[in-house]
Amino acid sequence: MADDHPLIREAIQLSMSARHAGMVVDTAGSIAEAEDLIRRNGHYRLLILDYELPDSNGFGGFFQLQHLLERTPIAIISSHDGEQMVSTAQAVGAAAFLSKRLPLERTLASIEMILNGGRVFPQSSPVEPRVDDLRKRFESLSGAQRRVLLALASGDLNKQIAGDLGVSEATIKAHLSAIFRKLGVTNRTQAILAMRPLLQPE
Repeated sequence: MADDHPLIREAIQLSMSARHAGMVVDTAGSIAEAEDLIRRNGHYRLLILDYELPDSNGFGGFFQLQHLLERTPIAIISSHDGEQMVSTAQAVGAAAFLSKRLPLERTLASIEMILNGGRVFPQSSPVEPRVDDLRKRFESLSGAQRRVLLALASGDLNKQIAGDLGVSEATIKAHLSAIFRKLGVTNRTQAILAMRPLLQPE
């Protein structure tokens, strides 16, 4: 459970542990803390991820953790539960969208459905074709290219990105050329603008 509100994460942690003897629920307050837990502990059955973590950069945090977790389902939880937000969560491959406005009991029931292989979304949340197309383009990027694009969206320069990833600036430039080609754009600004609906839905 990655959420920067201690009351929310502790309520879900304690409730799920009480309902399922032996279930371990780890908690984190940021994307960085969640990454730490994943690298340390390996496999998880489910990640419940707050959309608005301080270091998440919209859905950027989702993509970072999705890359680490591979097939582990990720449920987005947020108080921003408008149609576009829910539609984008569905388009990027989230297993569920849980509104923080729901009573705790309904949230716990939804979590149990996801753990049993179900998907949980409000009924009126069709996936927008534009967002679905962007998701497919994003999925065509390699893991390294995704990390470069997310760093780009955060405003990092080539030198910073190269240092963070432990590669040369020439490698970053090669990644950027591939990213521009796959996204159908010609420069950094266009790439960021193209991905904005996916990373930061209104």
